[in-house]
Amino acid sequence: MCAMWRLQVALCTLSVLSLSSAGESKARSCSEVRQAYSAKGFSLLHVPHQEISGEHLRVCPKGYTCCTSEMEDKLSQQSKQEFEVMVEDSSHNMRTTFTSRHKKFDEFFLELLDNSEKSLNSMFTKTYGKLYMQNSEVFQDLFTELKRYYTGGNVNLEEMLNDFWSRLLERMFQLLNSQYHFTDDYLECVTKYTDQLKPFGDVPRKLKAQVTRAFIAARTFVQGLTVGREVANRVAKVNVVPACVRALTQMLYCPYCRGMPGLKPCHNYCYNVMRGCLANQADLDAEWNLFIDAMLLVADRLVGPFNIEAVIEPIDIKISEAIMTMQDNSMQVSAKVFQGCGQPKPSAIGRSARGLSDVFSSRFRPFTPEQRPTTAAGTSLDRLVIDIKEKLKESKKFWSKLPDDICAEGKLTESDEEQCWNSHTKGRYFPEVVKEGLTNQVNNPEVILDITRPDTLIRQQIMALRVMTNKLKNAYNGNDISFQDSSDEGSSSGSGSGCSDGCTTEFVFVGTEAPVIRADRSDERAAAAAAGQSLSCGPSTILVMAALTLPLWAVQTQWR
Repeated sequence: MCAMWRLQVALCTLSVLSLSSAGESKARSCSEVRQAYSAKGFSLLHVPHQEISGEHLRVCPKGYTCCTSEMEDKLSQQSKQEFEVMVEDSSHNMRTTFTSRHKKFDEFFLELLDNSEKSLNSMFTKTYGKLYMQNSEVFQDLFTELKRYYTGGNVNLEEMLNDFWSRLLERMFQLLNSQYHFTDDYLECVTKYTDQLKPFGDVPRKLKAQVTRAFIAARTFVQGLTVGREVANRVAKVNVVPACVRALTQMLYCPYCRGMPGLKPCHNYCYNVMRGCLANQADLDAEWNLFIDAMLLVADRLVGPFNIEAVIEPIDIKISEAIMTMQDNSMQVSAKVFQGCGQPKPSAIGRSARGLSDVFSSRFRPFTPEQRPTTAAGTSLDRLVIDIKEKLKESKKFWSKLPDDICAEGKLTESDEEQCWNSHTKGRYFPEVVKEGLTNQVNNPEVILDITRPDTLIRQQIMALRVMTNKLKNAYNGNDISFQDSSDEGSSSGSGSGCSDGCTTEFVFVGTEAPVIRADRSDERAAAAAAGQSLSCGPSTILVMAALTLPLWAVQTQWR
């Protein structure tokens, strides 16, 4: 009996020792965790040296752990911050592309306009001398309005160009008939005969068609680059919801709590977490791809039928041709105007006796291609657009591929499916990978989302892309749609020449005429009248202007 009792005591003692030994083996060292935790910049003051019971944990597994509640909270915040950086870093190149290409295209276009204006001013000063200088504001205003349109001003291109030709007709009509005095009402009557008389030949019609289509395409294209940049920048600042923070913490830092700080998540596990956290961004992808497609179509127009270089560079020659046509037809034009508007009163100021050499400083000589100034962009339009197109193509499907980029093997995840973190321990991850988009997250085992509540910011960006895509489609057809509010597709106004001269179209959209801003031109007419009187010479002013045609005849064929 006594022997039996001793045996029982011995067995109990061995059992206690065995349990004690097992408990000690489970309480592993947290030295690796402490080292990794410190490397993140956190204090080690309350970090345990050995594993403790994990009943206090709210996110990570509750077994033996190296994490306190405070550590888990800090690691949750760290997970959120690192995820935000991941998204920004992964989208950095794409966002930088929109910013840099917008800047380059903008510089190119504005310098193209500046150089064209300088070319016209230089050529017309040499050719027409004081006649041009005293009427140069007509041409300066043309370029000012073109720049204002391109930079987003409320300018109706067709009406603005019509106004330019009307002003030029008034000035030339007075110079060619300087022996008469014209009132403002009379000059207003003169402009009414513009369409009927066609004093400048076919130049205004051709130039209007080319300028409107090219400028609409260029302005809309650069606006598209701006919208793409702004949308990408806003979407890259991701809204990290609590469910996503929890999933990120489980994936990135629960291995710390389990004493395995160097263990990376399984690839498919990362996919599910990222597709849940980026579900709303993926919903942007469809509209983003349509926007990129529309940008590519307009880019083709820019180097094709709507080539702005081909329109802007020779604009001085085209306007010179129109002036020559007016000079050739001046007598017929004047006779018909006098017949329709009445015989004007003779001017009270006599003519001066200055010779031709006092009026004109040199012969007409347009810039050769080699002499024309180059732009700061240091490239041609073709090369610039080709470069932009390549970058745009690379950005297609960006938002749906973003989880792939973030979960790239070796970068964040472990390629060995047996040696990776699967949300609770080291081993294979078995759940299926869900598809992209908010509605597909209903079956996501890692991120629990309310699929009935899409992100408001993302919906706003989808609408902004939709509006911009609509503008691009109109620009592709040569139409200009000016939206008052980028979030309201209904409130719009537009203008445009449409697509003519045989160019093909793919989209059909209708716009209404934009409001036209007309300037008070009474002071101009008075100045023009004074200029016409002060520039009168001994011979008829018609002969003076006709002398211009001799050096100009050689360039007429460059545009016909």
